[in-house]
Amino acid sequence: MVQLTSRSASVSVDGIDGAGRIGAAEFAEYLEAEGTAPTGRRPEGDFLRRLVHRPDAEDVFATGWTRQTETQFSVSARWPQTHRFFAPVSGRHQDPLLIAETMRQTTMLLGHAAFGMPFENQFVMWELAYVCEPGQLLLGEAPWDITVDVSCSRIRRGRRHIGSMHVELLLHRLGAVLASGGGRISCASAEAYQKLRNGRRYVIGAPIPLLPAVAPAEVGRADERDVVLAPGPRRGVWQLRIDTGHPTLFARPNDHVPGILLLEAARQAAVAVTPGHDFLPVSVRTDFLQYVELDRPCWIEARTVPAGDPAASAVRVSATQDDRPVFACTLESPGPRPGAAHPRQAGQS
Repeated sequence: MVQLTSRSASVSVDGIDGAGRIGAAEFAEYLEAEGTAPTGRRPEGDFLRRLVHRPDAEDVFATGWTRQTETQFSVSARWPQTHRFFAPVSGRHQDPLLIAETMRQTTMLLGHAAFGMPFENQFVMWELAYVCEPGQLLLGEAPWDITVDVSCSRIRRGRRHIGSMHVELLLHRLGAVLASGGGRISCASAEAYQKLRNGRRYVIGAPIPLLPAVAPAEVGRADERDVVLAPGPRRGVWQLRIDTGHPTLFARPNDHVPGILLLEAARQAAVAVTPGHDFLPVSVRTDFLQYVELDRPCWIEARTVPAGDPAASAVRVSATQDDRPVFACTLESPGPRPGAAHPRQAGQS
């Protein structure tokens, strides 16, 4: 499972209307009451960063939302042409993991803004999957404005907020479908989460040794800081490399390994076991089984498996900690691409 965490104080969402417009005045009053009113910043932007749990504006891709029905919504997003972490692959394609991150931000935004989840509650994602069209990921001059159609189902409501739900998402751009996907989330109150984690909060801010990295080129990266795999005991096995100072993977303090880091570990492992290190994850199916702790070794193992398309390649990645499975992911790539060049270009990692 992956927790989608927000630790800011609870704020009423009454200041957000059905068209997804954030009530700037209401939120400015909240910030002032908290003693954190920004200077020279638009309150809407600060509120949006809280809604998607991304404190740095560079990492915020969702831009707004509209309600279609009680359970259907449309979310707008904009992808960057370049990003410090979600870098273009081989200089030709947008990073497909932008799809997963957009799905994450979309779900969290709607959880707070449309369903009234308090900010101190904890989101947990149990499943995440997407399939995309690689031709729609080709870089170009046009702005990367994305529309995400969202349908929520199997909604279980608690006394004050939803307890869990399934989401189905369709991402499109310039009139064409870019990707489809879905996931299953649950939501726990701060008190329930504290009991669930059984006092593990002490690891927040604690020093975590930074392991040596495998060669960046082996995992499709140009910068060692973005490498999340450390050498393991045998081929196809690595230890998870955790850098709690990474500006995107650890954008805020956490008491466990963030889900986006596990997804990146799966991608890097798939790249490592693919001949030529040429792997574009256009299909991902992920199960988050347990919290992955920061202060205990986590082992990542990858092996090639048959793909649905004979021309494609597929890799099954699993993670274990304390001899228990904690994460599983199957990724598929369309196969070798003419002119592909790994690693990612310097300055784009």
